Amino acid sequence: MPRLFTGLEIPSELAQDLSLLRGGLSGARWIDAENYHLTLRFIGDIDDAMARDVTATLGLIQKSSFQVTLESLDSFGGGKPRAIIAKARSNPLLNELQAEQERLLRRIGLPPEPRKFTPHVTLARLRASPATAVAHYLAERGFFASRHFEARRFVLFSSRASTGGGPYQVEAAYPLG
Repeated sequence: MPRLFTGLEIPSELAQDLSLLRGGLSGARWIDAENYHLTLRFIGDIDDAMARDVTATLGLIQKSSFQVTLESLDSFGGGKPRAIIAKARSNPLLNELQAEQERLLRRIGLPPEPRKFTPHVTLARLRASPATAVAHYLAERGFFASRHFEARRFVLFSSRASTGGGPYQVEAAYPLG
C-alpha cells in the first residue's frame, strides 16, 4: 500500500499565486504547484486492511466548512532549515478537524502523530541551504499578503516512493459543511 496522509487541497488559483514565490534560494527543491496541500494527519505506510479501516473511519467525520488563511512565509528547521512554508493562521475549526482525525485514527490502532500540528503549505524542501540565505530569502519576501480559501472537503492522499514533494493522488474525498 502506498504512503497515506490526510490534508486540504490548495485551490489552483492560490497554488499558482504561491508558485510565484519560487526561486532565489540555493539548495531549494521547489514543490510543483499541483502538489501543494496542507497536511492534517500523516498516516504512513499501512497494509490494505488498515487502509480500508482508515477510509471508513474518516467517513465518520462531520464538520463544517471553514476558511483557511495563509498569513506568512516561514521556515522549519531553525539553524539547519529544511523547508520553506506558507504558514496558516490558527483556526479552531481547522484544529478540531485535525484533532478528530487524530483521535479516530488512534482508536483504530494507528500510533499517535509525534509532531505538533503546525498548519502550513510546504513550498520547498531544503538541502544544505545556509540559514543566512534562508533568512535573506524570507526577508526579501517579508511583505506576504495573506491569502485565504474555503475548505469544503478534506482528502486522503497517497504518495508513491519518491524524494518528497509528490506526486500525490487523492484516494478518497470527505465533504465538509
